Amino acid sequence: MRLNELNAHERRLWDAFPQGRRVDVSDAPDPAAPAAPVIRSDVIAALLLGAHAEPTPGDRPALRLTGAHITGRLDLGFTDVAAPVHLTDCRFDEAPLLPGARTRQLVMTDCTLPGLVADTAQIDGRLVLARCRLTGPLNLNRTQINGDLDLRDTAVGFPEGEAISAVHAHVGGDALCTNLAVKGSFRLSGASIDGEFDLEGAALRAPGGHALDAYHVRITEDFTCHPGFSAEGRIILSGATVAAAIGFCGARLSNPGDIALEAVDVTVARNFDLGLGLTVDGAVKLDGTHVGTELSFRDTELTHPDGTALSLRATQARETDLRTRGPIHGAVDARNARLGTLHDAQDTWPTDLRLAEATYDALAAPLPAAERVRWIRRTTDGYLPQPYEQLAATYRRLGHEDEARTVLLAKQRHRRTTLPPHIRLWGHVQDLCVGYGYRPLRAGLWLLALLACGALYFALHTPAPLDPGKAPPFNAVFYTLDLLVPIITFGQDNAFAPRGTGQWLSYALIASGWILATTVTAGVSRAVTRQ
Repeated sequence: MRLNELNAHERRLWDAFPQGRRVDVSDAPDPAAPAAPVIRSDVIAALLLGAHAEPTPGDRPALRLTGAHITGRLDLGFTDVAAPVHLTDCRFDEAPLLPGARTRQLVMTDCTLPGLVADTAQIDGRLVLARCRLTGPLNLNRTQINGDLDLRDTAVGFPEGEAISAVHAHVGGDALCTNLAVKGSFRLSGASIDGEFDLEGAALRAPGGHALDAYHVRITEDFTCHPGFSAEGRIILSGATVAAAIGFCGARLSNPGDIALEAVDVTVARNFDLGLGLTVDGAVKLDGTHVGTELSFRDTELTHPDGTALSLRATQARETDLRTRGPIHGAVDARNARLGTLHDAQDTWPTDLRLAEATYDALAAPLPAAERVRWIRRTTDGYLPQPYEQLAATYRRLGHEDEARTVLLAKQRHRRTTLPPHIRLWGHVQDLCVGYGYRPLRAGLWLLALLACGALYFALHTPAPLDPGKAPPFNAVFYTLDLLVPIITFGQDNAFAPRGTGQWLSYALIASGWILATTVTAGVSRAVTRQ
């Protein structure tokens, strides 16, 4: 490029390049072009690709430009740019192209661009697009950034597709996306970030689509979406690995009638915080996720009334906090979950709670067993024995054996509702007599009541002896005991024969004795087996 072909602003930039001086053309309009200071993209490309004279010793070439209108297409694809580039308050007519390029550092601040293409580029330092406005897509697929990726306060609009695409990109520092505004999908599946991923205050808008697709990302530090983060559309974190914590405190997620947050098979070394003011209109799915310390929904509002609002199937955590702001509108599915220490509040229990094969080490608020039984019964899955066994085991670990028996008795009563009528009848008898073996004192009370009735009747209506010469003296109490207790005898029942009403009473006492003996044996056997 010939120097006599440069306009005044381009000549200033050309002269300042070897020493890396900043050129601000915003307050120095070109008399020949009064509309705006124009810099042609061909001039910038020529400088960056070595068209300038060889630098003298001590020079540090850099392109630093402020306030320019850059015309034409800046194409640096598959080139090696040795000088850092700093552009401030510049406006591009066409999206810059840097696919496959290698640059030292690219910093754009307060710039307006119709997009940026930097697929497979390698940036030795930082990539900064701060406070910029992009009206087209930002493509960073398989881009290698050895420093930070800085998108703070930037707006990217491409509603019809992927506004930001960074599939399998690698960021050697932090991904700083504070107050980032995106219209369209933000996709970085398979990406790796060696620092933190900060989306505090960001607003992602892809109604009906994927607001954030971070499938299988790897983050070395925190993944932060609080406070002020909001998203319309689905957020996908499935398969992600986060070496520190994930936080959505105070965020707003909206994908009505569908999944708002999909975080299946995520591995989090510390906390997964979905509490402290998080509002979700849609479902949260955390199936198979492994949380190193606490999974928290403290003060969260979840709304998905037509399906499963919260899915924790096969989720594992050392501690789980389900003390939501109010009852969850929709089902909570915790089947096969390992919840560690479980925190919950009675006034926020969901109406549909599925606990099949779920386990927990302790209940932070054990509550009376009768209340906890109502907690278990909040399910549409029908009768399942394991939740009762799990709850009973929890009470036993606390030393509350009576509460454990109450839970197991409730289990038998629930089971009874699923049986055929004739077996249900026998179940009612066992329940009435000995509480399925978990209320053994009932048998004694029944025995005493029948003994008292029988002894009183036979004391007033002494039966006639079968052999008056050999019969022992009649004793109403021991005679009644002989009738009631089938396995012992005091010699009274074989020596006397009641008539009329007394005979029918004796039959009733014998039958009652056998029923009591059978139910006690069955109940005690069941209780011993379960314990």
